Amino acid sequence: MGAVPKPAVGKPAFFQPVVALDTLLSDRRVWRGQAATPLPAPRQPTGHAALDTVLPWGGWPEAALTELLLPADGIGELRLLLPTLARLTQAGHDIAIVAPPYLPYPDGWRRAGVDFAHVHLVDANPRDALWASEQCLRAGCLSAVLSWPMQADDRALRRLQVAADTGGVMGFVFRDVRAERNPSPAALRIAIDNAPTRLRVIKCRGAMAPARPVPFPAATPAAA
Repeated sequence: MGAVPKPAVGKPAFFQPVVALDTLLSDRRVWRGQAATPLPAPRQPTGHAALDTVLPWGGWPEAALTELLLPADGIGELRLLLPTLARLTQAGHDIAIVAPPYLPYPDGWRRAGVDFAHVHLVDANPRDALWASEQCLRAGCLSAVLSWPMQADDRALRRLQVAADTGGVMGFVFRDVRAERNPSPAALRIAIDNAPTRLRVIKCRGAMAPARPVPFPAATPAAA
């Protein structure tokens, strides 16, 4: 028997010559994406270093809505905001408090550094609280608006988010922690846990939410 000739070995059909990346770019055969835009320098730090570290803005988002989810009222939630409110009011900026569940204690806020002359309390019934909050956010003459909307679905929160963006103001809404399972247009969502008391960042626009909780700020006589 004669030898069986070996089949010719050719290049696989999928073989393509190696081409330098610079050549592909110059021939416009590969699209070059834009460089990531760096986040702006923080201008609204929370006053709590551990929280600022995990937030992509290094503090509260500006011209946006922040949602604070609570297991109960009066667990020290205002402690999160007092450093910011003190800084704003001492600089002569006005803030509004819309339909709080309890009347603020002015002496306690003053001891925390808040200039109460720049604090405006808006009394509204539950039906009008959302409307009043939206008007305050949209007004453009305030630096921060705090509100406790009793009836707030995704559509209502979206209106507040748009109003905060329009007015260029920081909006803070306090809601029951059971709303955590519902979607929200807020730029930042923070849940406050009990036993132990800690903060869970469950949404922060522009970055992944941190996997680990943040220690809750220690109580001080002025903020307690």
